[in-house]
Amino acid sequence: MTTEILYKEESYQIIGACFEVYKEKRNGFLEAVYQECLAMELKDKAIPFEEKTRLSLFYKGRELTQKYEPDFFCYDQIILEIKAVKSITDEHRSQVINYLKSTNLKLGLLVNFGHHPKIQYERFVNES
Repeated sequence: MTTEILYKEESYQIIGACFEVYKEKRNGFLEAVYQECLAMELKDKAIPFEEKTRLSLFYKGRELTQKYEPDFFCYDQIILEIKAVKSITDEHRSQVINYLKSTNLKLGLLVNFGHHPKIQYERFVNES
């Protein structure tokens, strides 16, 4: 049984851009600093993205008035949520999982620039 990685090349490119930002800035900055640097890096790598795009949320098939604004929406199909905290928590994981379920998107990436000595990242796949 072979398990294919969803959006393999796209997600590798995104994570590679995150590694590049971390290599340059390390940890210790506010999330907004990493967000600005990552936007530059995504652009430099020609990775299509939108920043703070308002995505619709749904409840039982009906659109909510509340919107979700992920840090980045890449390739029109991948949510990228970034943090600058000591360690990723279950609340951060739940945030990404809930956004995937509510938007019906398939892949979410959670990246933490605040961890030392290396970046933390997790992939979430919405199989519903």
